[in-house]
Amino acid sequence: MATQRIIVGISGASGFQYGVKALQLLQGKSLEVHLVISKGAENTCELETDYSLTEVMAMADVVHNIGNLGASISSGSFKTLGMLVAPCSMRSLASIASSLTDNLLTRAADVVLKERRRLVLMVRETPLHLGHVQNMERVTMMGGILFPPVPALYQRPQTVDDIITHSVARALDLFGLDVRAIPRWGDYNLPAQQ
Repeated sequence: MATQRIIVGISGASGFQYGVKALQLLQGKSLEVHLVISKGAENTCELETDYSLTEVMAMADVVHNIGNLGASISSGSFKTLGMLVAPCSMRSLASIASSLTDNLLTRAADVVLKERRRLVLMVRETPLHLGHVQNMERVTMMGGILFPPVPALYQRPQTVDDIITHSVARALDLFGLDVRAIPRWGDYNLPAQQ
């Protein structure tokens, strides 16, 4: 059986931790994880987290340079389950919506769409203007899935990590990956409603 692969892209929106959590949840799975980090995300990593880029890159099986448009993930013949972009900046969203492939992250996303594979974008911005909404519509019409990391409060999260973990695990559900037992609606007793 061929190796199953997934691509994780981390773009420059606030929320670098979503990409890190995806890499953590994918560890120990029978998957080859390919990672591409945008230049903006490198800055966000430094501003928002205590992680070094070296630590983050060590969580992936293969790390691709953002400028390497000839990387394996830039070709449709390189089979993957698809790609998660966590977080997805409005710049990356706009490039994907317009089929602009000026870096490896947007090229890999474009390839995933053209090959009719799963593309999940954890878009991070609020409030939205019409251009953002139109870009989301275009990506959706091309077959992509928009997955803003909106907290599911029914799980009664106790920490920020609980919120991030639940959002990322639900996004990975869309690839058919059960990466971790997370609270799911109906699987536990909720308090009685008054």
